[in-house]
Amino acid sequence: MAKKVVAGLRKQGSKKFAKVIKAIKSPETGAYSFKEEMVPVEMVREVLGK
Repeated sequence: MAKKVVAGLRKQGSKKFAKVIKAIKSPETGAYSFKEEMVPVEMVREVLGK
Protein backbone atom coordinates (compact mmCIF):
# COMPACT_ATOMS: atom_id res chain seq x y z
CA MET A 1 0.00 0.00 0.00
CA ALA A 2 2.88 2.39 0.65
CA LYS A 3 3.98 2.01 -2.96
CA LYS A 4 0.72 3.57 -4.14
CA VAL A 5 1.20 6.60 -1.89
CA VAL A 6 4.80 7.15 -3.01
CA ALA A 7 3.87 6.69 -6.66
CA GLY A 8 1.09 9.26 -6.26
CA LEU A 9 3.54 11.84 -4.89
CA ARG A 10 5.96 11.47 -7.81
CA LYS A 11 3.70 12.56 -10.66
CA GLN A 12 5.12 14.71 -13.44
CA GLY A 13 5.01 18.40 -12.49
CA SER A 14 4.31 17.86 -8.80
CA LYS A 15 6.46 19.14 -5.96
CA LYS A 16 9.02 16.89 -4.31
CA PHE A 17 8.21 15.88 -0.76
CA ALA A 18 10.29 14.69 2.18
CA LYS A 19 9.17 12.72 5.21
CA VAL A 20 10.23 14.48 8.41
CA ILE A 21 10.27 12.49 11.66
CA LYS A 22 10.76 14.43 14.89
CA ALA A 23 11.28 12.97 18.38
CA ILE A 24 9.26 14.84 21.00
CA LYS A 25 9.95 14.33 24.71
CA SER A 26 6.95 14.38 27.04
CA PRO A 27 7.51 16.78 29.95
CA GLU A 28 5.31 14.66 32.26
CA THR A 29 6.77 11.17 31.79
CA GLY A 30 10.05 11.80 29.99
CA ALA A 31 9.07 9.29 27.29
CA TYR A 32 9.68 10.07 23.63
CA SER A 33 7.03 10.00 20.93
CA PHE A 34 7.53 10.53 17.23
CA LYS A 35 5.70 12.90 14.90
CA GLU A 36 5.81 12.25 11.15
CA GLU A 37 5.03 14.84 8.47
CA MET A 38 5.19 14.97 4.68
CA VAL A 39 6.44 18.42 3.67
CA PRO A 40 7.78 19.97 0.45
CA VAL A 41 11.58 19.74 0.21
CA GLU A 42 11.89 23.55 0.35
CA MET A 43 10.22 23.68 3.78
CA VAL A 44 12.25 20.99 5.57
CA ARG A 45 14.54 23.45 7.38
CA GLU A 46 11.56 25.56 8.50
CA VAL A 47 9.75 22.54 9.95
CA LEU A 48 12.83 21.29 11.78
CA GLY A 49 13.58 24.77 13.13
CA LYS A 50 10.31 24.92 15.10
